[in-house]
Amino acid sequence: MNKTEMFDYIDSVINEGPFKDNWESLCTYNPPKWYADAKFGIFIHWGVYSVPAFANEWYTRNMYIEGTDEYKHHLKTWGAHKDFGYKDFIPLFKGEKFNAGEWVELFKRSGAKYIMPVAEHHDGFAMYDCSFSKWNAAKMGPCKDIIGELKKAAEKRDMAFSVSYHRAEHCWFFNGGTKYDSDINDPQYEDFYGKQIDCENDDTYNIYIRFPPKEHCENWLMRICELAEKYQPQIIYFDWWIHNMGWKPYIKKFAAFYYNSAKKWGKEVAINYKHNAFAYNSAVFDVERGHLAEIRPRLWQTCTAAAKNSWCYTKNNDFKNPVTIVGDLVDIVSKNGVLLLNIGPKADGSICDEDRSILLSVGDWLEKNGEGIYETTYWQSYGEGPTQVVEGAFKDVKRAQFTSEDFRFTWKNGILYAFVLKYPQNGKILITTLKKDAELQSKNNFDIKEVRVLGFPNKVSFSRETSGLLINVEGEIKTEYPVGFSIQID
Repeated sequence: MNKTEMFDYIDSVINEGPFKDNWESLCTYNPPKWYADAKFGIFIHWGVYSVPAFANEWYTRNMYIEGTDEYKHHLKTWGAHKDFGYKDFIPLFKGEKFNAGEWVELFKRSGAKYIMPVAEHHDGFAMYDCSFSKWNAAKMGPCKDIIGELKKAAEKRDMAFSVSYHRAEHCWFFNGGTKYDSDINDPQYEDFYGKQIDCENDDTYNIYIRFPPKEHCENWLMRICELAEKYQPQIIYFDWWIHNMGWKPYIKKFAAFYYNSAKKWGKEVAINYKHNAFAYNSAVFDVERGHLAEIRPRLWQTCTAAAKNSWCYTKNNDFKNPVTIVGDLVDIVSKNGVLLLNIGPKADGSICDEDRSILLSVGDWLEKNGEGIYETTYWQSYGEGPTQVVEGAFKDVKRAQFTSEDFRFTWKNGILYAFVLKYPQNGKILITTLKKDAELQSKNNFDIKEVRVLGFPNKVSFSRETSGLLINVEGEIKTEYPVGFSIQID
């Protein structure tokens, strides 16, 4: 389709469907039940930026900004930017070891219920067969439709397929290279690098000053609608810059197109957004590398990475302890959230040992404790304990370690699940929230029929005291991970 035909088609889908491109209509959207039940998904940052494998995925931008470590590294390792620019990494991005089936088998073993590869990052290189650009993985680099292959592999294994899309930032992402002699200024590569906005005084981040160009927004809309139509993902994730005020008409139009298209597909879908890009209730809120301090009644998501320093593979990634990741998962689920955990494959398509080990460790824990995670909902309170979770984005490594006094609750079909986030050595559990209380209006006005420990054969006895529910586990349990208890209500 040409531009006119594509826009006519987008308008026809909006006009013929129940959702219109305004907040009044879009706020009638409800998140899918499958998504709320899934609790855990895998994010995948794999692209051309995996070739330099230096610093993080923003190497793409920072390699062109004079004085940065990436700029200096690039000159030393690859040469002058006019001779070897970002585009020149594409032939080196071969993905010769990429195997979609093997990837998804690993993700399945991790206990994840959905996967989310990056369909296009800020760099503008599409990992799918894009009709509007030759700069894509089906025609260059791996010469494979990576998104298409992962979709087939995921659906074959009953995992929901989704994608993330980060093109919004592309119109300024390479602007450092416009200030000196680099390949960004070469007209023959304008169809890849685009016309870069010159953001003086770093006003890229001011959503009320620096609006995206209309041409860029229209190109974005055509591409994302084609991506949605061609691959029918069940979630589409947007990164931060679409909260810029200039994007509002375009994201509303896309949401109406996507929600209406999903009705025709017979699928339940979701959009992920950050900050205040979408109106409350019109999509699913995402907190990047962070937490919420309390229950959010509307479904939400945390996206974070197995590595602390980068979303993509680098040679010096600083990896998290899987015990910490599991603790975060339990905390997030107790507050009505979902965890999207990222891994970064190498340029050749192999998954590094550290990412693999983390995924398998999380999977082993979920195999024992999944009944208290999957298909649960939040309870009357998320939990108790002294450890304060710092709310907000980029706070995922700023909390103290959980203690044996920290508990998180989930609920399913008359069973309360209580997870002690650090198992006490003496095997004695005291949950003060569940204390014996004779007041008729108390939220504890119920009896407890049975308590059992998840994933271990140990017998359990319990008593309800005015100080709390006392659980005594017979024998020893040796684990660094959270331990779950099924508490059946009578």
